[in-house]
Amino acid sequence: MTTTNLSPVAVWLARAGRHGVDEATALNEGRAIIGFSEIPDLSTASSETDISDLVRRTYTASSENRIRNFASQLIAFVLRMKVGDIVALPLKTVSGTIALGRVSGPYSFHEIDGVMRHTRPVEWIRPDVPRSAFQQDLLYSLGAFMTVCRIQRNGAETRISAILDRYPDPGFTGAITEISQDEVTEVSVPSDVAEIAHDQVVARIQSQFQGHDLARLVEAVLRAEGYQTSLSPPGPDGGVDILAGRGSLGLDEGGLCVQVKATDSSADVNIFRALQGTMQTFKADKGLLVSWSGFTRQVKQEARQSHFQVRLWAASDLVQAIYRVYDKLGEEIQAELPMKRIWALVTDDRDSNG
Repeated sequence: MTTTNLSPVAVWLARAGRHGVDEATALNEGRAIIGFSEIPDLSTASSETDISDLVRRTYTASSENRIRNFASQLIAFVLRMKVGDIVALPLKTVSGTIALGRVSGPYSFHEIDGVMRHTRPVEWIRPDVPRSAFQQDLLYSLGAFMTVCRIQRNGAETRISAILDRYPDPGFTGAITEISQDEVTEVSVPSDVAEIAHDQVVARIQSQFQGHDLARLVEAVLRAEGYQTSLSPPGPDGGVDILAGRGSLGLDEGGLCVQVKATDSSADVNIFRALQGTMQTFKADKGLLVSWSGFTRQVKQEARQSHFQVRLWAASDLVQAIYRVYDKLGEEIQAELPMKRIWALVTDDRDSNG
């Protein structure tokens, strides 16, 4: 493999429990939390051999390949991950979001909810980065089917550092990254096929439905869900992109006001409150705020207080809605967003340990 110098700051994928069960705790307590619950405290492990031997003694019924795989992940988490390195946590419990932070301390065997867990302290600098902020090749790497692995391919370390600092993903510049032959990385493990397919759909929408066209796509979804709709023309929209209602004339229930934001920045609380004002102007009972780049934390908090009046759709929420009604979308939309249903075998996550 062709090599150059390694970046001084590594980027690590560190998932928080199968199905994301530890994500909220990890973010709230400022930690990276991994599984491997059968493995005892590794605080005294001073070498890779110490960890490998302990894994081998613990998983006596496992294959040699699986033992090496588990050991390599624990070695990375305990010994190779350094203070200042970046941790990426793709969230399963918050659709379409990746948390980014920096390692702030050494490994510890920490008690969480009465159970001892393998952890690293992490300052979660950006806990809610939308997946749309990452280009497709980075999302492919972050879909690696592992609990812990290093993310390096296509200049990932420089690019994710930029995203952490709130700059756009600069893309791959062509510089070749050195990848250690004995390190578990995204190029050495399989990826989550469903997650990759989802990200490809997101990328297609991002390129095909820009600006007012995103509102056109949202209108098509609402029509497929049984609404009668009125789409505002391009240009100033008076605070509403779509008016929608149920019934043959759209008058059977309280109306729905929809505002669609296709910008690269998260929708802030001013946009949310403006939608609430528009709902009053149009005497609509419900509101839907669609923001391709997600929402600030304050918007999420205020939306929870208005749970029965307003809904938020980020990119992944819109995609899930498209999945629900794709067969009912018009031919024009289907031609712009061609998809087909694919069945795949569900595996048992044998390369991951939560």
